[in-house]
Amino acid sequence: MENHRSQVLPRGAVAVDCSHARHAPAILTIFNDAILHSTALYDYEPRTLETMQAWFQAKTAGGFPVLGLENAAGELMGFASYGAFRAYPANKYTVEHSVYVDGRFRGLGLGEALMRLLIDRAHQAQLHVLVGGIDATNAGSIRLHEKLGFVHAGTIRHAGFKFGRWLDLAFYQLLLDTPVAPIDG
Repeated sequence: MENHRSQVLPRGAVAVDCSHARHAPAILTIFNDAILHSTALYDYEPRTLETMQAWFQAKTAGGFPVLGLENAAGELMGFASYGAFRAYPANKYTVEHSVYVDGRFRGLGLGEALMRLLIDRAHQAQLHVLVGGIDATNAGSIRLHEKLGFVHAGTIRHAGFKFGRWLDLAFYQLLLDTPVAPIDG
């Protein structure tokens, strides 16, 4: 397994734990760009600032991180998070993650850096599986996940309908060497 703990951040990037108070507007902007212009999110309507409060509360309640990279000016360039994969107790060691980079900052290695930070956080949390649900036409995200050791775990054909076409959802997973001592219950 690749060692993700020894990563170096892209030049000028600072890793931060995102908060609602400081980052909600920037995250909302990034989310809404993805909703309106891509198949990275299978939503149709832009989110509101009010929905960001509930989103951050859910992350906090679940003990899930929201990690970001800021530039020297304090602008959020991208963020990554994970949450519950399925709401069954036996899935407690599995999470589904997401990573988004502001369009102004793509191509700088931020997605990879955010993913490595997220993988590190999953190790620290003693998780075992990270799952990424990726639109099957998103070749860049698929390449990134494969570079980081994720493997294709299956595709659900026609899982969504957006922009006048059916969308296939590909699942990629990374097995971690944690938890040290998994338990039932």
